[in-house]
Amino acid sequence: MTYLTGFRAIEESLKAGSGTALLSARPGPRAGELAKLAAARRVRVDRVGAAELDRLAPGNRGIALAVEGAGAGPVPYTSVDDFIAYLDNKENALALILDEITDPHNYGAILRSCDQFGVDLVVSRKRRNAKHAAVIAQTSAGAGAWVPQLEEPNLVRAAEILKEGGFWLYGADMGGEPAYRKDLKGRIAIILGGEAGLSRLLRESCDGFVAVPASGRVDSLNVSVAAGVLLYEVIRQRAAGK
Repeated sequence: MTYLTGFRAIEESLKAGSGTALLSARPGPRAGELAKLAAARRVRVDRVGAAELDRLAPGNRGIALAVEGAGAGPVPYTSVDDFIAYLDNKENALALILDEITDPHNYGAILRSCDQFGVDLVVSRKRRNAKHAAVIAQTSAGAGAWVPQLEEPNLVRAAEILKEGGFWLYGADMGGEPAYRKDLKGRIAIILGGEAGLSRLLRESCDGFVAVPASGRVDSLNVSVAAGVLLYEVIRQRAAGK
């Protein structure tokens, strides 16, 4: 069981239909609003002692939401194959593959951008990426409750399935072509790596590489910032129809 503690994360998770019980220790105005929302969504509201809540959900602000698993967003499919079938004939689709993104703050910030820019799917490596659900939920300001996410044991295989489903795969890399020069319309999957960059086999799966043009003195952008910029460029191109 995972416990979310941020007010915004709890609110968005309840709206998205997540949560098995809302635990409240120190009722206040905001907690009262969340309790009403939980009741409206048929989520049980339990009064617990402050010590018990601190034990279950350290860092809480008097309230916590119990969610099953990692509290990931709504997923109407159980595999990448199912995702491809779910898309049917949708021409423009956008997926993100996260390779060794282990910092939960980066992971949460990426999910926030994914929600803003309408990403259809986020794929991460099973058991090897950021797993601190409460931190992710708080950093994403609850956006993770709305972003479809899948964990796959083999990201290379997941990437190949996306390619078979008509996706072009572009790895984010400082040595890549500036994103604004690449045609990012249609079915696109962007692969983002951690501190060590993209793994070798995933690099070999890429159809090309895209970069965020920069002129700073620091080596590169934080991965969550780069994700936001690249996702914006995809949406900009599609809106412009260029």
